[in-house]
Amino acid sequence: QLQASGGGLVQPGGSLRLSCAASGSIFSIHAMGWYRQAPGKQRELVAGITSSGSTNYADSVKGRFAISRDNAKNTVYLQMNSLKPEDTAVYYCNAHIFASILMGNNYWGQGTLVTVSS
Repeated sequence: QLQASGGGLVQPGGSLRLSCAASGSIFSIHAMGWYRQAPGKQRELVAGITSSGSTNYADSVKGRFAISRDNAKNTVYLQMNSLKPEDTAVYYCNAHIFASILMGNNYWGQGTLVTVSS
């Protein structure tokens, strides 16, 4: 239902753009977001965006990351700039998808690995 892409290896200070496309039976998509989980740590919210475009960010990424969405393509993006080694993690997209006006569920993408290292 959610397919994430765009992870990889990047040097400190570099940039990456993650994408996550929703597919299947979609009536509407409400909130979408990106989470990450570093080795030995709990999954944490990185950034979220509502259907109207309001955004929120973890303090650790404010000013460096930008979340956006293309409602026509059912896709959410995460532009990551000025990457730091501590950004290394598996990044997961998340979306609350309604298959009908009454039936909504929370979905997770499969995760994409971002490694920041020289």
